[in-house]
Amino acid sequence: MAAFNLTKNPLHLGLGATAIQLPDFTGDMSWYEEYGKAHGGDGAEGRLVSMHTFTEDWDSWEMHPNGHEVVLCVNGQVTLVQEINGNTVETVLTAGEGALNDPGVWHTARVSDTATCVFITAGLGTEHRPL
Repeated sequence: MAAFNLTKNPLHLGLGATAIQLPDFTGDMSWYEEYGKAHGGDGAEGRLVSMHTFTEDWDSWEMHPNGHEVVLCVNGQVTLVQEINGNTVETVLTAGEGALNDPGVWHTARVSDTATCVFITAGLGTEHRPL
């Protein structure tokens, strides 16, 4: 068994209880497109596990229509902002706390300083929109 850096190499959790270390994360949309091509066959059961450090607020909203997303703050503080039934709901997470983005819920995040979060995402069909 070899150690890996989740920030650099996210994981795909797939059918048959598989865990696959992914290529170096680039942060651009082409990385996600390649991920989708390689693992889209797992459908709504596939999960992307990633870890990101943020120093600024997100610049867009996102929504995952086919499954829950788990958000775990592992360092710092992040405010998860969700649109639920026409209302804006804000949840502050600090290290060790988590929250769920339900399927179909648009969400973004605000960061006052620096925050690191682990995401377990049902990414099939993910959509983005500007703030």
